[in-house]
Amino acid sequence: MVVLKTYTSRAEAELAQGILQANGIEALVSSDDAGGMQPWLQQALGVRLLVHHEDALRAAWVLEPPSE
Repeated sequence: MVVLKTYTSRAEAELAQGILQANGIEALVSSDDAGGMQPWLQQALGVRLLVHHEDALRAAWVLEPPSE
């Protein structure tokens, strides 16, 4: 899996994860916040949204479609 985007909160990352999953793209949220016990580390270290390498381009397009 590859990091598609890094967010400053778990809520933002999980929202993006839900959008991807609704579009048939498997995604995982990963953060180094002591299992949620130290949430301030989310801003410091970021919360990563991961997708399979082969889904990365489509996932990026789903989250931020190109402007016309």
